[in-house]
Amino acid sequence: MYDSVSSPAVAALAVTRVVKNYGARRVLDHVSFSVACGERVALTGPSGSGKTTLLNCLGGVDRTDSGEIHLLGARIDRLDADGLNRLRRERVGTVFQFFHLLPTLSAAENVELPLQLIGVPTTERAVRVAALLERVGLTGRAHALPSQLSGGEQQRVAIARALVHRPALLLADEPTGNLDTANGENILRLLRELTDETGTALVLVTHSEEAAAICHRRIHLRDGVVVVA
Repeated sequence: MYDSVSSPAVAALAVTRVVKNYGARRVLDHVSFSVACGERVALTGPSGSGKTTLLNCLGGVDRTDSGEIHLLGARIDRLDADGLNRLRRERVGTVFQFFHLLPTLSAAENVELPLQLIGVPTTERAVRVAALLERVGLTGRAHALPSQLSGGEQQRVAIARALVHRPALLLADEPTGNLDTANGENILRLLRELTDETGTALVLVTHSEEAAAICHRRIHLRDGVVVVA
């Protein structure tokens, strides 16, 4: 149903000796790893180990102090503000624990928004949105506002929104942390199936063994240092 973003042989993400400091505190200490296209990687570690900071650096939200981050071979850690905005809109999708849907937009309008931001024509936007809402089982809820959706439904909308522009990299920060067990299992199944179908690389921050289990491997952080990769 979906186009693969790249050949599986091409590394989606390469992180080389990344350092991030907050004042005198070193949060990331020469972190290095790579993620292949279509590969799912769980980013684990205790609270305060640097997981969310690393995710923010991968998505261009935080600046690194040194090291390099490459997405599909292009260096992203030294892009200017316009370049970072373009990167997030075109090549990166993000799924949050608390959904972050726009409350005044319907489910379909939330999913469509990334396509509007990158100038996809109206007809193609409609086709892509309908296909993804069907894929996540929400065709009948397309016109519902977030306040009219359950938590599991909101997270399914958020996943559709994160993938609709066919990103190379999907970042997920505790995507099941605000859901009950049944809805969490549904979301994990969707993430596994959709990344398989699209060839999108996934970096998943989690404390959950169930979430880590859908990934091909784990990268464990402790005090900003990779201890398992």
